[in-house]
Amino acid sequence: MPDDFAAARAAAEEESAFSHPAVDPDSTAAYGDHPDQVIDFYAPRTEAGPGGPAPLVVLLHGGAWRAPYDRRHVTPFAAFLARHGFAVANVEYRRGRESAGASGPGANGSAAESAPIAGRWPDTFDDVAAALDALPALAREALPQADSRRTVLTGHSAGGHLALWAAARHVLPVDAPWRTGGSALLRGVVALAPIADFAVADKLDVCGGAARQLLGGDETAFAERRPYTDPALLLPTGIATTLVQGRADMVVPFAVAEAYAEAAAKAGEVVGLTLLEDVGHFPLIDPVADACAVVVEEIAQLAW
Repeated sequence: MPDDFAAARAAAEEESAFSHPAVDPDSTAAYGDHPDQVIDFYAPRTEAGPGGPAPLVVLLHGGAWRAPYDRRHVTPFAAFLARHGFAVANVEYRRGRESAGASGPGANGSAAESAPIAGRWPDTFDDVAAALDALPALAREALPQADSRRTVLTGHSAGGHLALWAAARHVLPVDAPWRTGGSALLRGVVALAPIADFAVADKLDVCGGAARQLLGGDETAFAERRPYTDPALLLPTGIATTLVQGRADMVVPFAVAEAYAEAAAKAGEVVGLTLLEDVGHFPLIDPVADACAVVVEEIAQLAW
């Protein structure tokens, strides 16, 4: 069990991250008919680099793939990126259904029996694939100042998983409906405290067994669907990838990111792993936290 100081620090970090008012986008576009199949766009407020069109950051929010946590909680982070000169596409997707007993942002790490169900199979993956496929055309319309040739995919927690997965669609099994014929046109991926290795996440009961729930809940579904969904099994991708992780993360322990980096190394791929001391789960998306500035720098290094 965590000590009192660590628990208090984690609670304060979460409270800070969720204390900022939501920031409305400059525009929103649909990539499907469901209300959750939308992308919010934020235009850059300054120049991020040496001039010219702005890099495009595609943002996938976290929340253990559960219904209460939609894209609104990362809109302050999206606006923070825009203030640093990036064009931002904040992607929504279908998440798990509600269940009795869940409440507040802290349910992200609550026990499985009291939390909403994580994800929808296969809808969550259908949506992320469809959003990324539709994004180039939608971004040209919504963000003419963005340079899609300098696209960086990022995501936090469960969104970090989805970012890694979306970048690996070209190495999915051949019978996967989401498989693409070639690698995504990305400058890279910056995954923030990602649920990047399902076996380790399941062993550690990350977010109340969220990874297992995402794949259907039972042992058979988990085993059969992992090759189609687990980033640690979808390597190498050939796409520059960096993980940013707090060592003090009590929601997604850094052992999960380390396992993914080790799996990448065994597959012959070098993955950057930036471990931040005395940082938990939420400062990575909290605009007032020093860790958030580190995230921006990691994105900029790939974008430029």
